Amino acid sequence: MLGKGESYDAVAGSFRWHVPERYNIGVDVCDCHAGDEGRLALVFQAETGEPVRYTFAQLKRLSNRLANALGALGATRGDRIGILLPQCPEAAITHVATYKLGGIAVPLFTLFGPDALEYRLENSGAKAVVTDAENLPKLLGIWERLPALEAVLVTEGETPDRVHRFPDLLEKGSDAYEPAATRADDPALIIYTSGTTGPPKGALHAHRVLLGHLPGVEFPHNLFPEPGDFFWTPADWAWIGGLIDVLLPSWHHGVPVLAHRSRKFDPEEAFGLLARHRVRNVFMPPTALKMMQQVPAPAERHAFRLRSVGSGGETLGEQTLAWGREALGLTVNEFYGQTEVNLIVGNCSRILEVRPGSMGVAVPGHTVEVVDDQGNPLPPGTRGQVAVRRPDPVMFLEYWGNPEATARKFAREWCLTGDIAARDEDGYFWYKGREDDLINSAGYRIGPSEIEESLSRHPAVLRSAVIGAPDPLRNEIVKAYVVLRPDRSPSRELAAEIQEHVKRRLAAHEYPREIEFLAELPMTATGKIKRDTLRELDRAKRRTAGGGSH
Repeated sequence: MLGKGESYDAVAGSFRWHVPERYNIGVDVCDCHAGDEGRLALVFQAETGEPVRYTFAQLKRLSNRLANALGALGATRGDRIGILLPQCPEAAITHVATYKLGGIAVPLFTLFGPDALEYRLENSGAKAVVTDAENLPKLLGIWERLPALEAVLVTEGETPDRVHRFPDLLEKGSDAYEPAATRADDPALIIYTSGTTGPPKGALHAHRVLLGHLPGVEFPHNLFPEPGDFFWTPADWAWIGGLIDVLLPSWHHGVPVLAHRSRKFDPEEAFGLLARHRVRNVFMPPTALKMMQQVPAPAERHAFRLRSVGSGGETLGEQTLAWGREALGLTVNEFYGQTEVNLIVGNCSRILEVRPGSMGVAVPGHTVEVVDDQGNPLPPGTRGQVAVRRPDPVMFLEYWGNPEATARKFAREWCLTGDIAARDEDGYFWYKGREDDLINSAGYRIGPSEIEESLSRHPAVLRSAVIGAPDPLRNEIVKAYVVLRPDRSPSRELAAEIQEHVKRRLAAHEYPREIEFLAELPMTATGKIKRDTLRELDRAKRRTAGGGSH
């Protein structure tokens, strides 16, 4: 936990890691606080109805029952457990139970289509999946192609053959459970990150990842926690930003969390939620902040009282920071990281000058530099890759089943992020761009390969290439250049059909919001797509026509 010094140098200078040899996330975030029967852990606000409250003691009993049930279904230490659920109590219970079991949690975004789910479940070899009635049909449609998947649990509704009812298993389970005596370095979690030159990669994290995240949560949330803190994020718990930037670190500190995620983010509703539940701490993606700026005089309409707002995923400009100070009554603290090594750079307005446009400084506990491709630190003002020195508790173990990609991620002792930045004389990092073709859209990092693979499955598509195109709200949007088969002709109707194909098969945030048809794609002599040429083509079109279209 960060100290309460009055300057960055004091806080960073006094910081020391405390990572025990034996450590289990499930025990840490739940059982350690369960001795106080009335200690609040979770407030679940569904889209309709009254909120439901859970104490740590209740969560301990429920997670113990589920751990026993999973064991009875054949799950053992090291088995992967898929969690295909939105923000809800069942998702939190399944995470805690999986860690206590010594299993490996595989969070899955509920907006994933069947292709995206099939790849991740097949690649991870998930033995069981917990889901809800809305997402169950997607699993049933791919189950026969998942030989490792033995059990599916559904949280409500009717259960077809081979599917188990989550409530029934909890009702029958025992409250008594002896959690696995995991080491801090034992695997606990796989979160899939989009690939740029291949399919998504599963970043495997150890139990210690939560301890590694703590300073990166405490720093941008103005030395979190303080008495009365209460955390919420609209970010889904299937992503590292919702799960380990909010839910689990809050519970490590015994701080309650609000669970609520609308089907579509509504900025007016978000302000109402902050006021109604007296939320004090928020992780708000940049796109959500931009949408909230559209609400006039929010403080006059909603009696919210925030203590900290953190944001990450893209750089906030002076306009957004000024809006935050005026409309929210505080400075929004930006932070930076990625799935493999998260929350390593950030701002803390309480003890540090916030410089608009900067990613911030190295979070205490992490050694962060700008390096060249060989891992040599570069002098201030020089562009290079943001890199983190190992060992570091927050660093991933490996890409699941992909040693080649793991090796490419490192240059000697440095983990390379792929993000290009420069560091100034005062230690502030300034983002310059990406080394690869990753698309940063509304806080999601999206690789082109999976989208191109989905496009190739449409009967009209011969070849395709995907890039990120600039967008004022989302930072970038997915744009696809498509070469059609000889018997098909370009049309707006066909573009819409292709868009729906990707949205249905992958996810809503990954479908190409713009499609442009070409006779041929620009290629290198060795057959590689020249994405730089496509990006220049897009820029030229926007300069002359004021935006892209089909």
